[in-house]
Amino acid sequence: VGGGVGSVTPPDDQRPGQFFSDGRRKVDYVLVFHHCRQTSLKGSRGGGDREVCVDLGVGVDSVVEEAYLEGDPAEGEKVLIREEFEARLLEAGLEMERDTEIRVYGPSFTRLHAPWSVLSREAEFLKIKVPTNKVRLPTLSIFSMYLLFNQRLYYKAHSTCPGFLFLLHDEWARYGAFYKYQPVDLIRKYFGEKIGLYFAWLGLYTQLLIPASIVGVFVFCYGCNTVDTNIPSQEMCDEHQNFTMCPLCDRACDYWQLSSECGTARTSHLFDNPATVFFAIFMSVWVAMFLEQWKRRQITLNHSWDLTGLEDEEEHPRPKYQTILLQKKQKIRRNDKKKKKKIEVGTRDFIWGGGCLSISTSLLLKLTWRDRLPGYLINISSILFMFGLTFSLVFGMIVYRIVLSTVMAMSPDPQTKSNVRVTVTATAVTINLVVILILDEIYGAVAVWLTELEIPRTERDFEERLILKAFLLKFVNAYAPIFYVAFFKGRFAGRPGDYVYVFNDYRMEECAPGGCLIELCIQLSIIMVGKQLIQNNMFEIGIPKLKKLIRAFKDKGISLEEREGQLTRHPQQWNLDYTLVPFDGLTPEYMEMIIQFGFVSLFVASFPLAPLFALINNVIEIRLDAKKFVTELRRPDSVRTKDIGIWYNILSGMGKFSVIINAFVISFTSGFIPRMVYQYMYSPTGTMHGFVDHSLSYFNISHFPSGTAPTSKAPNITFCRYRDYREPPWSAEAYQFSKAYWAVLAARLAFVILFQNLVMFLGLLVAWMISDVPKDISEQLKREKKMLVDVFLREEKEKLHLVQTLFSKNHPSEGHPETARFRTLHPVPSWRLHSTTIWSFLTG
Repeated sequence: VGGGVGSVTPPDDQRPGQFFSDGRRKVDYVLVFHHCRQTSLKGSRGGGDREVCVDLGVGVDSVVEEAYLEGDPAEGEKVLIREEFEARLLEAGLEMERDTEIRVYGPSFTRLHAPWSVLSREAEFLKIKVPTNKVRLPTLSIFSMYLLFNQRLYYKAHSTCPGFLFLLHDEWARYGAFYKYQPVDLIRKYFGEKIGLYFAWLGLYTQLLIPASIVGVFVFCYGCNTVDTNIPSQEMCDEHQNFTMCPLCDRACDYWQLSSECGTARTSHLFDNPATVFFAIFMSVWVAMFLEQWKRRQITLNHSWDLTGLEDEEEHPRPKYQTILLQKKQKIRRNDKKKKKKIEVGTRDFIWGGGCLSISTSLLLKLTWRDRLPGYLINISSILFMFGLTFSLVFGMIVYRIVLSTVMAMSPDPQTKSNVRVTVTATAVTINLVVILILDEIYGAVAVWLTELEIPRTERDFEERLILKAFLLKFVNAYAPIFYVAFFKGRFAGRPGDYVYVFNDYRMEECAPGGCLIELCIQLSIIMVGKQLIQNNMFEIGIPKLKKLIRAFKDKGISLEEREGQLTRHPQQWNLDYTLVPFDGLTPEYMEMIIQFGFVSLFVASFPLAPLFALINNVIEIRLDAKKFVTELRRPDSVRTKDIGIWYNILSGMGKFSVIINAFVISFTSGFIPRMVYQYMYSPTGTMHGFVDHSLSYFNISHFPSGTAPTSKAPNITFCRYRDYREPPWSAEAYQFSKAYWAVLAARLAFVILFQNLVMFLGLLVAWMISDVPKDISEQLKREKKMLVDVFLREEKEKLHLVQTLFSKNHPSEGHPETARFRTLHPVPSWRLHSTTIWSFLTG
């Protein structure tokens, strides 16, 4: 144990396990490493083989160390580096305590305590505002130890500070506190600014989902209230209209009546009604408002958490980057020796991993694009391969739907035939959901591997590249089936007599007579709800418990004596903390919320209840994450940051992309534009009466190609109807696109342009109306600047007064001509000139 006894005494409510053995110095940080199992070593002393296991926590005897190094040089080097590292910690002023018992296997703990002098010194170096009295900082994260962890010199490290833990559990990590605001300041004090900003962002996102959910419910209720008065639905359900539709498949399928799709038409109106257009515009404005509100919230937190002056510091290179750099340097040296050429190098050396590496003072060696080129090529080819895999699976689902539809249509059971669309859609979406969940896990692991191949220099570069790859892969994986239904299904199916076939036998699937929007709604709702329920909630609960079981299973390898010793000893706090699951970062937490944000914003025109389901999920998600952070995970290191990083750029990009997607969904997927075109251009009465007949084209059944007509001959049927705008068979241009088709297409494109410009204008208006800096924060910053100017002016006055006093003592003669001439050259006090300069510098 190094250093003197600290000045912090334990409170009465603190457990003794949170302090050193003297009961006075608090444990601020814990380093963990594993002892080796007993290994057979061939030593030169004493001859023969002998069983040796070193207690790394107590010390390394010279004889045992020599035998240990001879048996496993790599482990021996780790021992030496670990001892050197601990010695430097003691030199830095930290106090240390190791385990006193001798272990033969298992983890060993090294406790660290940071005296007040060390905390004050580091806080001044990091420009952290601290109180004048001695108050414990909540965490110790000022020492860079990631290199040692990467080399497995220490298995894990975690900080301890249970003072806030019980309060966080009672006020935050309980499901019963779902209606309360999150204690963001308390979260920040215990977990650090980075995690605090995540929960602040999640809380604001959830809070703003409330008005979006209310409007979405109103839109859905509007559809429920108007479904009985909707004229197109009434016409489709009217059996007297006698709309005989063309067969859904070749030979096996028969002609059918449009009134059999009455339920689908009525359900489609719940989501495809005029209020949906208003809701799409509202949600586009909502996205802009959410981003602006988050900028205000972020600036407020930066000011209250003293992050406004935080500057980006130069990060240390990642261990893998340093390792590859060292290998490159050694390779250059070997090549130089072979060529017998001498390269002049500087005299500055540094110690790395126990070895000495010379670095040129004029040019530091670094990895170039040529070193990273193989990784880049593997990245591009792998990402393209995974895109192809995703699209292939989507195509496989298309084939599945086509084949299943054909098989069910050939069934002799009338009940099976009547439920073809529902059965095919439900089963296909369920299979899609399972595939998406599996590929999500695979793509997450592949993204980490691909990022490692790029050899990023710093942890920030690694995190940003990993986020981009993971988001790109998971975005395509989650939304590819939805994009297919929204924009491609039924558009390349052809027409009766000229269908497009898959594998020369199966016709491409078509949309229902009411349109593809209802299928898009089903697809979106099942994937969104299922993904949130299974991946976001069940996985987060089950995976930490599964990891605990695996760790307990591995601990069965401990010897019986060691296990009995652990049972007899009272477990310390660091033993209990070590059994918790390590923290893997915030990327999975952000990723699931960003994907959900896409469900809420991108295709919200097809599913107005998406914000409501997202709100319900997030209320549970906040408390679930809180419980996980407080009870399941080891306490992560505190990281100071001013913003949420690249995630804001992703949100902003998705917000702009959502405007385009919703415009095309309303124009090309829903029936809003065709209805409007009919009502204002073709309707004789200016109403929707006759819309269904206008939207269906005629086909002469005698024009079916040989072998494709239904086997059962229906009497008194000359023409069948299909959903499209084409010329009738008695026209001179039979089956060509009609004028109504081009009118609808022009209206759709015009609506896309109008919608995008209107929403972008409203977004700019919202950004202009909502200031990035809240008014109270702006005024407070002005007051602080004014106070700072006053302090500078007061110091300048004191300096000027001191100079004048010294000058008057050295030159007592007031009437001296040189003195008078000197005063005439300085008619304005110098502090006024300084104040003008200071004020212009501070106000910018």
